[in-house]
Amino acid sequence: MRTSIATVCLSGSLEDKLYACADAGFDGVEIFEPDLVVSDRSPEEVRALADRLGLTLFMYQPFRDFEGVSEGQLEDNLRRARERFTTMQRLGVDLMLVCSNVATATVDSDRVSAEQLRRLGDLAARHGARVAFEALAWGRYVDDYRRSWRIVEQTDHEAVGVCLDSFHILARGHDPADIEKIPGEKIFFVQLADAPPLTMDVLSWSRHHRLFPGEGAWDLGRFVAHVARAGYAGPLSLEVFNDVFRQTDTRRTAAHALRSLVWLEDRAARLAGSPGTLRRIPDAEVPTGYDYVEVKAEDTGEVERMLEALGMTFRGQHRTKPVRLWSAGDARIVLNEQHARDERPRLAGIGFGVPDATVVRDRARALAVRPAARRTQSGELEMPGFVTPSGIEVFLNDHDDGNEPAWVAEFEHGHPAGPSQIRGIDHVNVSHSREAHDEAVLFCISVLGLQSPPVTEAAGPHGLVRSQVMRTPDGGVRLSLNVSPAGVSHPDHVALECDDVVAVARRARANGLSPVLVPDNYYDDLRARFGLDDATLATLREHQLLFDRSADGELWHFYTQRVGSLCLELVQRVRDYDAYATDNTPVLLAAQDRADRAGTGREDGGAH
Repeated sequence: MRTSIATVCLSGSLEDKLYACADAGFDGVEIFEPDLVVSDRSPEEVRALADRLGLTLFMYQPFRDFEGVSEGQLEDNLRRARERFTTMQRLGVDLMLVCSNVATATVDSDRVSAEQLRRLGDLAARHGARVAFEALAWGRYVDDYRRSWRIVEQTDHEAVGVCLDSFHILARGHDPADIEKIPGEKIFFVQLADAPPLTMDVLSWSRHHRLFPGEGAWDLGRFVAHVARAGYAGPLSLEVFNDVFRQTDTRRTAAHALRSLVWLEDRAARLAGSPGTLRRIPDAEVPTGYDYVEVKAEDTGEVERMLEALGMTFRGQHRTKPVRLWSAGDARIVLNEQHARDERPRLAGIGFGVPDATVVRDRARALAVRPAARRTQSGELEMPGFVTPSGIEVFLNDHDDGNEPAWVAEFEHGHPAGPSQIRGIDHVNVSHSREAHDEAVLFCISVLGLQSPPVTEAAGPHGLVRSQVMRTPDGGVRLSLNVSPAGVSHPDHVALECDDVVAVARRARANGLSPVLVPDNYYDDLRARFGLDDATLATLREHQLLFDRSADGELWHFYTQRVGSLCLELVQRVRDYDAYATDNTPVLLAAQDRADRAGTGREDGGAH
């Protein structure tokens, strides 16, 4: 299907929005009337610009408060419509969105609304236009798409059809299955938006909290599958009112939006049995595990000393690059000093094992994900890669069960892998801005095929930290996406899974590595919450370990001090514990804040 977006989704001027939509690859746009009203370009100039950019102007919107009114009000409404149709002719747009009446409706009658829409259809036809009637979720009388269709059916006019908006249908809890009862030729337009599960008035929910497909709680794939089965062959268009998106970079948001639409169409095609109008992209290949994590800095010496203290093994220097490899069990950490001038240590890359790297590469290309460049020389392994919304580079390697990756052989003059209490990488925490969070969630879902559980929140000294752990079904890959309060810098961290975290902590302390310091009050609270015995509490306190218990097991863990914008977490999951000790997060945040203020764990030596 052709792709479209309402200009209201984006920041900037109407001209900025058109350029961004064309650059992203959209087929066309809906012109949001206020964007035209405030523009200094005439409708003819907007039309010419869209033509030059290869964009179709699919619809002009919105036209409000038309039907269900008195005869006197109807005459004024037709006058307003006549002016809008004239503007549309100047723009070269032949479809107008008509929202169900909210403010001026006084007659609750399908027959009256149909008669009034018929007169609007006559007027539209004289201007070479059509109208798409939409049931707003907060319409005074018409707030259900099934009623809007009944009215359009009674109207019986070739210039009058329906517009189906996923938000207005799903926010009311209406079953979209009845969409398939509407003839495809009478569905004039389809607008799409996802949304988080919120309890609030539907108007505020709609105006401020819509999301792009894949980022919220609704099954939009099923929604579009119903639309396709009905025989609809028009554009799929995004209409997302969101306070964040209307403040972010226009081009970046447009690219993000198109990615969501491509992903959604593919998902719908698989659910609908691939009707010819829906396009599919290569399959999602879910990662089988972590291949490595990469830390980059001008000088990685601090990180190297930390890894050695934890018992990891130096595996060698890359034969052509200033890159060093450390490993323990299946955990591999690459330290990269190449082109890292003046940089403190930071999480720069993640490698994943996948069943077929070329399939994931092709899927990422179809989703217009920016590729990551990796310089290789003769005899070195080629790995496809791309850049995440937070700037971290992801590279893919064909999974070889039970064997070390082939690229490990490129590292020389190190030590062979030896026994270690560290088994592998448990999860990776990535911090990013509030503005980038939804884009990061969509990236993990659409490109990597990860699952998206609900958001959790934890209180820190400077405000709430939001966290969403994207994961594979078996937990082999877990990416925690964290949003810190504005102006606060929390470190990324890599969690290493251990067989015996007490032994690792003991070794680290003997080697001079100090963990994040935990206050005594925390251990008093553990005694009250879990009834731990004195010996267990003494062990936890001695090694500055944190603890959690669920019905499935226990978690024992500790954190290293921050180095640059990075720290490590050492975890031991006992029995089937599968959570992340969210109740311990405030303790960690407060402890890191104290260390930052004392200058023992600062990123840059300054204040927040």
